Amino acid sequence: MIRGGGIVKALLALALVAVLWLTVGWYWGGPLAKDTPFIVTDGSSLSAIAARLEKERAISSASSFKLRARVFGGGTPIKAGEFMLPKGASAAKILAILQGDDVIRRFVTVPEGMPSVLVYERLMQNPNLTGSIEIPAEGSILPDTYDFERKESRQAVLLRMQAAMQRTLAELWEKRGPNTVVKTPQEAVVLASIVEKETGKPSERPTVAGLYSNRLRQGIMLQADPTIIYPITQGKPLGRRIRQSEIQAINGYNTYSMLGLPKGPITNPGRSAIAAVLNPAQTDALYMVADGTGGHAFAATLEQHNANVEKWFAIRRAKGEI
Repeated sequence: MIRGGGIVKALLALALVAVLWLTVGWYWGGPLAKDTPFIVTDGSSLSAIAARLEKERAISSASSFKLRARVFGGGTPIKAGEFMLPKGASAAKILAILQGDDVIRRFVTVPEGMPSVLVYERLMQNPNLTGSIEIPAEGSILPDTYDFERKESRQAVLLRMQAAMQRTLAELWEKRGPNTVVKTPQEAVVLASIVEKETGKPSERPTVAGLYSNRLRQGIMLQADPTIIYPITQGKPLGRRIRQSEIQAINGYNTYSMLGLPKGPITNPGRSAIAAVLNPAQTDALYMVADGTGGHAFAATLEQHNANVEKWFAIRRAKGEI
């Protein structure tokens, strides 16, 4: 029988082993075979970074790295940029590098569908950039990851983002298919911005583009919910249900109260959304509703659509949402 004192000693021994395991694994040399550049994109999580470090054999275990980082790493955030990880660097050394200022290149990321007001805020909040900018025109920025030098002006970075959109739009416009409904590159950006906001599933973009192209050809209102929200929030999340008065509002953007395209983009669409609008899928779809999987159920007739809507309501009722 183990007496009370023996239990305490056993627990202390286990605690000591755990501390030694954590400490040695944190400060002991790592498996990296040579000096290796490592890129951290803006907004990357610790889990994503740890997984990439393990994949590139800079650390032996992503889960152990995350555990030790939370114990020993302090509250300093990991920075975006390109870093050089030295051969045999310990986990502690790697985290210190990623938290430090020894950056080869710095990066700022504009995700697909980020509206210009949020791009403005991201650039203004970056402490490594200088100067001030105005909120850029909606739809003028190409979502992508951009590198910049420390103390570079925000205006210079913004101009690169806008030049990238112009180049991409010109390239894709030359490759447009005969079934596109848009008549100008600007119309392509406007419709692509709706497609971008209507689906978070990349594989659906051509079908959503085909659906809205069908509606435009047939003179049917687009009835895209994001066009209701844009005049209210300038693209930021609404945070509540859309009101009936907002559905009926007339403002140049709301496609529930007007035919055709809005007067301008409602976000910054990515390359694939623009490509989808310029080469939409051949489909007879005129309606869509969420299907409970993150995608949509498409329908060619109102009868089919109503059946899909009822399925969606059943899913929401089962989840207790209504």
